[in-house]
Amino acid sequence: MSEIIKLSPPLRNEDIQNLTIGDRVEITGKIFTARDAAHKRMTEGLDKGEGLPFDIKGQIIYFVGPTPPRPGMPIGSAGPTTSSRMDLYSPRLIEMGLKGMIGKGFRSKEVIDSMVRYGCIYFVAVGGAGALLSRCIKKSEVIAYEDLGPEAIHLLEVENFPVIVVNDMKGKDLYKEGTEKFARR
Repeated sequence: MSEIIKLSPPLRNEDIQNLTIGDRVEITGKIFTARDAAHKRMTEGLDKGEGLPFDIKGQIIYFVGPTPPRPGMPIGSAGPTTSSRMDLYSPRLIEMGLKGMIGKGFRSKEVIDSMVRYGCIYFVAVGGAGALLSRCIKKSEVIAYEDLGPEAIHLLEVENFPVIVVNDMKGKDLYKEGTEKFARR
């Protein structure tokens, strides 16, 4: 089994340039959440000349809409959502300095091309394991768009949050290469 690579945002190209598809990573530190509605609102704000609700340079966005927390817990279930729903917005955020995205599922060619051009990684978290993933979240705070409920932007403090590299800075795609590998058998 491969070694687990530890990352702590904010990230620099040097932190992620040697990551390759299939690498297992654990993230410790602060990451942001944003789903469809938050991405749309951020883009609309940028179109109006407004800034983003947080400094995106070097950051990781987790595509999640967490459930309400149980008493005494920082967050409820926090499983990844389908990343392709953010594909329309991701290239712009990557160009602005976003270094990592966490979700599930395939990314478009445009997103992968932006990741290669500007230096960004796409990680997947295991879908269907939201309750287990929430154990790695030590703190959660809504920082923007509270009216969006679960789709508001949260600042999360995570510890050893497990992810796998699916798209690296070289444009490799684990889904594509994995499918081709097993199709040849």
